[in-house]
Amino acid sequence: MHVYDDRYPVNPAWPVAPPNAPAADYLRARRELGLERAVVVQPNAYGFDNRCTVDAIRDLGPQTRGIATVKPDIPDAELKSLDRSGIRGARCYMLPNAYLSWNDVRAIAARVAPLGWHVQVQLDGRDLPTYETLLRELPCEVVIDHNGKFMEPVPPENPAFVTLLRLLDSGRCWVKLSAPYETSKSGAPRYEDVSVLARALAKSHAERCVWASNWPHPGTNPAPSNAALLDLLLDWAPDAATRARILVDNPARLYGF
Repeated sequence: MHVYDDRYPVNPAWPVAPPNAPAADYLRARRELGLERAVVVQPNAYGFDNRCTVDAIRDLGPQTRGIATVKPDIPDAELKSLDRSGIRGARCYMLPNAYLSWNDVRAIAARVAPLGWHVQVQLDGRDLPTYETLLRELPCEVVIDHNGKFMEPVPPENPAFVTLLRLLDSGRCWVKLSAPYETSKSGAPRYEDVSVLARALAKSHAERCVWASNWPHPGTNPAPSNAALLDLLLDWAPDAATRARILVDNPARLYGF
């Protein structure tokens, strides 16, 4: 999930005005869903200024971890400070208006690997065949956002989706089952064109999947129901043991809970 707070300055390079969704508001959503842990992902709106995310980790309590956005030349002291605050990965947003290049992704991975962090990559999943070799060569684990985030949803037999499965087969890649509304063309409530991919991921690679709410659903108006999104996991992963792995066991390994 993300935290947005009007107390922190927005990066002028980011073209979209962020919502005001402070940590206190997320606590209400967390109670609604019955969740006990959270991973705060640095919003694009704040660029490389991670203060909002770090403060949110503190405010949400010890069962909280975070993902920062860092430059390749970030000082070692700052990296270590972020690690002490609960940061466990570096976000690499590789869609339009990105702050980073793919060469930066390589450099960032080399910087964060000694800390045991991963890189969280958001790209158009249709481009996965282009970057498969690069992602495999990174010296740390990789998390792919939003069911692969195929900007035009593809069928499971599509070569780009098969590339995602190969990356998961490596044992060094994870995928988030999250935010189907960001790419679905078929729409709510089932988001079937994305759900078919989420079901395939949960069925074949449950040990490499984690779930995310993507609260507060930035850029989506009206925002989807948090409860309905969590309930979708009943469809994506029908058996309780698989859901427990996705919701509890896998994030404990990945984020160090």
